[in-house]
Amino acid sequence: MTDLHLIPVGLSPAPPDNWLPAAARQTAAGLRTYIAENAKTARAFLKTIGTHTPLQDITIHTLKADTGADEIQSWLRAVPAGQDVGLVSEAGCPAVADPGAAVVAQAHRMGLRVIPWPGPSSIMLGLMASGLQGQRFAFHGYAPVKPAERDARLRAWESASHKQGQTQILIETPYRNEAMFEALLRTLRDTTRLCIACSLTAEDEWIRTLTIAQWRKAPPPDLGRRPTLFLYLAG
Repeated sequence: MTDLHLIPVGLSPAPPDNWLPAAARQTAAGLRTYIAENAKTARAFLKTIGTHTPLQDITIHTLKADTGADEIQSWLRAVPAGQDVGLVSEAGCPAVADPGAAVVAQAHRMGLRVIPWPGPSSIMLGLMASGLQGQRFAFHGYAPVKPAERDARLRAWESASHKQGQTQILIETPYRNEAMFEALLRTLRDTTRLCIACSLTAEDEWIRTLTIAQWRKAPPPDLGRRPTLFLYLAG
């Protein structure tokens, strides 16, 4: 029976040895069928770890937002007997804040064995390094783009954080990082703690947690167009 291997992909150009266990690299190198959000980036990942089969002979199915369960099932059923299939994300762990969850759900419906491999998750790494509440947290993905809606949502999440002792986690499109940072300083309470986690696992990784009052007095972080995670906990 076919197994579905959930293979993490790096968050930065750091060498795979730094973030993917040897057993996971060996498994990934031997797979001949993959499901990925983007075939080009999947091939780039496979090139970094090396493969037993030439890249041009590896089948990579592209998972889109509108890919139906029937099509996913057909991909899994088409895997030759005795072979397994890999699922990869654009970055980080597949199926966590990622459309790959639909593939995993279908694998369970088909009775396939699902094997998650350890690797980097920006959500988990940021939470670990934040010093905020790690027992209760919520990942929201992106906040609304319109300023008024965004500010209202940030305040609502802060209220939930205060009531439940829950860390709120969100991301932003890199070119809007600075606007998000300014919105957080403008809308959140002075005593709320905010962690900025940039370029996780990269050489220029930068993580810092301060209260909103302290952030307002500190030099602004160099967010640029760097992948950034924002985490906050109401004081």
